[in-house]
Amino acid sequence: MPFVVVDRDAERVRAATEDGALAVTADASREDVLKRVGVERARGLIAAVGTDAENVYAVLSARVMRPDLFIVGRAGTEDATLKLKRAGANRVVSPYEIGAVQIAQTALRPAVVDFVELATSSNNLELAMEEITIGARSSLASRSILDANLRQRFGVIVVGIQRSDLRMEFNPEPDTTIDEGDKLVVLGRPDSLKRLEAEAGK
Repeated sequence: MPFVVVDRDAERVRAATEDGALAVTADASREDVLKRVGVERARGLIAAVGTDAENVYAVLSARVMRPDLFIVGRAGTEDATLKLKRAGANRVVSPYEIGAVQIAQTALRPAVVDFVELATSSNNLELAMEEITIGARSSLASRSILDANLRQRFGVIVVGIQRSDLRMEFNPEPDTTIDEGDKLVVLGRPDSLKRLEAEAGK
């Protein structure tokens, strides 16, 4: 997926450019900068720059420009988490909290952690986990998981469904109905996921 890195630190921008990314040295909290890098046509924005304050301003600026944009913010403190949400972030991620949970889960459930890492790693060519949105004209809309025959047709496993009201249904039953606007959380081979995504968008 194409993306643009915006950072005021020239060294980080240089490193990103050397890794093949499109990167610019600028202040991501400025509306003119966000407009210049294409926020008006972006699918999402991740605010993870130097400080919590900068992230709050970046989220606030992006939300003013794009009320419909999906925004993820990085927080270093609990206070910053609240401020980022108030500024308009759809999701807030705390690396410290995630790290603590990951350490505990690795100690208690190492096999589960290994499986999740395998399913979500971009380096894994055999298995992937993806979310796929059901379009208005999709042949899958208004059908049950069993009737849509997803396992046999596409070779994927539906592990969850996020409804349009953001409710998440885990491990849905075969007779669960798939509705327009639902997001299917599925597990399968990358090529199978692409075929399902094409069918879901028709």
